[in-house]
Amino acid sequence: MIGLGTVYVVAGLMFVAFAALSLRARRLGHAVFHALLALSFLAGDRLGDLGNGVLVLGLVAIAGTGLLARKPAPAAAAPAPRGNGLFAAALVIPATALAGTLVFGAFPALVDPRQATLVALAIGALLALGAGYAWLRPRPAAPFVEGLRLIDAIGWAALLPQMLASLGAVFALAGVGDVVGGLAGGAIPQGSLIGAVLAYAIGMALFTMVMGNAFAAFPVMIAAIGVPLLIRVHHGHPAIVAALGMLAGFCGTLLTPMAANFNLVPAALLGLEDRYAVIRQQVATALPLLAVNIALLYGLGFS
Repeated sequence: MIGLGTVYVVAGLMFVAFAALSLRARRLGHAVFHALLALSFLAGDRLGDLGNGVLVLGLVAIAGTGLLARKPAPAAAAPAPRGNGLFAAALVIPATALAGTLVFGAFPALVDPRQATLVALAIGALLALGAGYAWLRPRPAAPFVEGLRLIDAIGWAALLPQMLASLGAVFALAGVGDVVGGLAGGAIPQGSLIGAVLAYAIGMALFTMVMGNAFAAFPVMIAAIGVPLLIRVHHGHPAIVAALGMLAGFCGTLLTPMAANFNLVPAALLGLEDRYAVIRQQVATALPLLAVNIALLYGLGFS
């Protein structure tokens, strides 16, 4: 059965290529950094908790000592102009992800239904890579050279989504959700659906702003308010409560510098003088969108 392990292999092989290219360019810090990432994807389940912990400390040490800021990656030769047609190859990825999500559900023996979207996304990336090779006919290493240049521009912030999601799982196992639930239970009026909805949605946005990632905030807020109040007490639809809670959290992502890979890295890549310029522009979208998500949750999530 094709599942998350296959996706990890694809990602791991990509980082193997990045490590080899960095080593060839004598960028040893980058080479070790990408090699450790490759190891985490290819053999993380075999390293155990201690091994993975040491691996993460190694990644942090490399990033913290500034080794990733030296010797920028060389760029590949610029291809001939292709106009907006270049977007066709990129659109293969979302199209495949959508089609795979809808189709793979009919073949549970072939693809793990729980990971159908991620598997389809990985297949889409491989198909887009193949389409790019067939159409543009670049040198074999060109896509990986450009991928390395992009990941180096993002730098250590590329690790934030994984690390913050892991932090959310740690918080959930530590019982932070129970503590937050106890505090929220004392503040929400007894039997108030709108109070519970507001606490859940706004709490998701605020906790995401602190954590930097809605995936990190979700385990805490769903355990604190989502399941005990919205689903069990008020009989909310689990899928709607979960989905709209995540969307409320994403509104918080638009408002926080903790989501550095989304909000600070683009400002740096664009050379903006105001490092928070992206966040300032997103406020006018995030706040109305949060209000819309609250209204949708209240209106659609409960029978």
